[in-house]
Amino acid sequence: MDNLKERLLNGEKRAAARLISIVENNEDVDQILLKDLYKNTGNAYIIGITGPPGAGKSTLTDKLVKSVRKTGASVGVIAIDPTSPFTGGAILGDRVRMSDLNTDDGVFIRSMGARGHLGGISEATGAAVDILDIFGCDYIFIETVGVGQSEVDIVKACDTTVLVSVPGLGDDIQAIKAGVMEIGDVFVINKADRDGAIKTKNEIAMMLELKEDRSWIPPVDMTIAANNEGIEGVLESIAKHKEYMLESGNGFKRRVENRKNSLMNLVKDRMTRVLLEKTTNGGMFEELAQKIVAKESDPYTATDLILGKLNLS
Repeated sequence: MDNLKERLLNGEKRAAARLISIVENNEDVDQILLKDLYKNTGNAYIIGITGPPGAGKSTLTDKLVKSVRKTGASVGVIAIDPTSPFTGGAILGDRVRMSDLNTDDGVFIRSMGARGHLGGISEATGAAVDILDIFGCDYIFIETVGVGQSEVDIVKACDTTVLVSVPGLGDDIQAIKAGVMEIGDVFVINKADRDGAIKTKNEIAMMLELKEDRSWIPPVDMTIAANNEGIEGVLESIAKHKEYMLESGNGFKRRVENRKNSLMNLVKDRMTRVLLEKTTNGGMFEELAQKIVAKESDPYTATDLILGKLNLS
């Protein structure tokens, strides 16, 4: 373990990859390693790329990373892919689209399977971000799996959220719906060469004008990522949001809120593990469920019994 920590601190990609695999597999060793190394986090700026399936998130991420690399900054990319029903691993669609970045020593790309997590990101995303931060990345991009209206966990894991949309989704008010639209710090209309691009931009801009908090009105940029058009404009918008977050103090507040959420998730995970151990690997749940169906008990009494195992009732 000491050797693995030293290799990570020295910027060895194999060590970072090994550690991310450890946290994905929920191996106990990850807690020991990250406890000792956590003081080295907090240096990377984290950018979330999210939006509906087919919006071109992978292509946009690829172009953004290449532009950032021109500045000499090192970049980490965590691409959340759909999970294989057979192996539980990522299907790797996103990584294939960024394959030419693999030869760049200043870029670390990792595909992670969502593994049933419904928030658009993987359960292990937060720990993977910490590892890449310790590894020495200046910027970390998190590209979500295609998300719906309620899958907004990405905002709990990044400093700036880029919401990608496309014209012609078949619903004129799709852009105005609540949910993911409320989390964007920067909006991007990709595939802007399609009919209806200007209309989509105007609808989003109108919706953003109605925001109660007007200290930051998210910009709406237009790109054709496949042709590398509009990429610099998106990076400028991200830079302006970063500057706003630092000057307003909201950056610190967001990181505190994000850490609070990750802490709650860690506590939930630990409590679930302990609870399963104390209930004979969930056997107590099966027994109580049968009693509830047979009307010999009720869900609330059963909950008290279960929490009693942790002395929390």
